[in-house]
Amino acid sequence: MAYNLKDKLVVAISSRALFDLEDENKMFEKKGLKKYYKYQIKHEEKALKPGAAFHFVKNILRINKNFDDKLIEVIILSRNNAATGLRISKSIDIYGLNIERAGWTAGTPISNYLKSFDVDLFLSAHEEDVQEAINEGIAAARIIPKKYKKKSKRKDVHIAFDGDAVLFSDESEKIYQKHGLDAFLKHEKKNAKNPLPKGPFAKLLKVISLIQQKFPLEKAPIKTSLITARDFSTFERVIRTFNAWNVRVDEAFFLGGVEKKRVVKSFKADIFFDDQDVHLNKTSKKTPSAKVPIKRKK
Repeated sequence: MAYNLKDKLVVAISSRALFDLEDENKMFEKKGLKKYYKYQIKHEEKALKPGAAFHFVKNILRINKNFDDKLIEVIILSRNNAATGLRISKSIDIYGLNIERAGWTAGTPISNYLKSFDVDLFLSAHEEDVQEAINEGIAAARIIPKKYKKKSKRKDVHIAFDGDAVLFSDESEKIYQKHGLDAFLKHEKKNAKNPLPKGPFAKLLKVISLIQQKFPLEKAPIKTSLITARDFSTFERVIRTFNAWNVRVDEAFFLGGVEKKRVVKSFKADIFFDDQDVHLNKTSKKTPSAKVPIKRKK
């Protein structure tokens, strides 16, 4: 009987998002595939250092230890070829990551395969792959390559989201950008009882909420937070939107322009998703952060 991924939270991740491959990537760009291939084979027994999304993956996989039937699936999908993936495979074994599935596309766009694996979230350092995934309607974000200290062995996983252009569409944000704050606030108050249109991460939030509903409120293994630049006057529309979607967000912060970095840090986020570099450049200094691109019309 075929293994069914549809009732899991499926996270696909590139090897460069999981491990620190920045030096190897620079080698590939400067010296080409042949040199890169030889280097990886020569060092295949040497474990790669954790990348920006490593601790998020390790923590979210820990959830499965309490269940016979896994709730979380993490899949490696990489532009490497299978031979150069040997070092990555060995590193996964060394760190004890329970990752049972992988795909090596040898340069073929990864977005071609995401729906084949029922992927709910795709993380990559490759901007083009992320953009193509978003265009296909899959929650995807470009992880910002950074090195982070080992996170505490907390039992739950903390995921933080921006609102507009991430959980919600960018419809309201476009009004703000084109007409200013007053027009934006007027629009939101006028539409307070109308749910916001869904953004690229709305479906992911729904999948997470379905997992949360399997547990008592205080024992849910995933905790979510909305951290938005919106001010509190837009609260009604946001909350009505979550109610209409039948999803749960554990914490919500309406910052009204206050810097997000300290709130993201205080939430102890394992990962933070936003669409704007002005926020991500600051949050990524202490917290694994990933940029969500705007969907492009075909």
